[in-house]
Amino acid sequence: MQRNLLLAICGLVAFGGMSWVGQAEDQKSPDIPRQIPEGPLGDAIRLGRDLVENTTSHRLSKPFVGNALNCTSCHLMNGTDQQAASFLGVATAYPAWSPREKTVITLEDRILNCFMRSCNGIRPPLGSEVSVSIAAYITWLSTDQLIRMNPERPAGPHAVPQLKDIAQADGQRGAKLYSERCASCHAANGQGNKENPPVWGARSFNDGAGLANVVQLASWLKVAMPLNETDLIVQEALDLAAFVNSHERPKFRLSEHMPPRDQLGTFNSKLRPEDADSAK
Repeated sequence: MQRNLLLAICGLVAFGGMSWVGQAEDQKSPDIPRQIPEGPLGDAIRLGRDLVENTTSHRLSKPFVGNALNCTSCHLMNGTDQQAASFLGVATAYPAWSPREKTVITLEDRILNCFMRSCNGIRPPLGSEVSVSIAAYITWLSTDQLIRMNPERPAGPHAVPQLKDIAQADGQRGAKLYSERCASCHAANGQGNKENPPVWGARSFNDGAGLANVVQLASWLKVAMPLNETDLIVQEALDLAAFVNSHERPKFRLSEHMPPRDQLGTFNSKLRPEDADSAK
């Protein structure tokens, strides 16, 4: 397959790294605002876009990433692709109920969870420049759209439609398809290359990521791969997903992805605590 076969999600396909795909304000979709605002907010939005595109190499996000995936590896075109784990309109769904966490989560929570699962890394501090900037960028992509808080799952209005009939997935057929259509970009051993991410193994997403689920991966493949061609039929997407997810990948153990307790969150203000009252 041309270019990135997977993620992730970030894991979660509904929400949902690598940077070969263009800038948000250059796209023509009516869902995308044309201009980033001036001032500090605009700076945060641009930083968030940069972090989405260069998650593994940016100095702010790199310490929290444990594999070779950038956010845009799954959220194609830095989240501006309307089908492949799009960020368009996503901010309108939050706060949202998350069946996985069994609680209502914010957009920032969702971003931090992706670092733990899809990036197989460490959760950045709540309120950190990393998570706030990415949240600002994703929220900017929802400008002028109606709030659609989601009571069922943390999914935006352009969430990837979920395929069914997982029982029909055949990893043996998927192996042949992978050799014919994917190995030229992602390598026969699934480890990718300089431009294309690994799809299994130690440098790919862990088994707690959304795309570690065959249905979610197949659903994403159906709308995202091959890049700019997206001609897989449902059966092919299911077979490929079954083959890819039959390989070893890192195990998700929550305790291994949490920062030290004193770094779980930060006070999101430039004021010192002793100065906070005077700023009321």
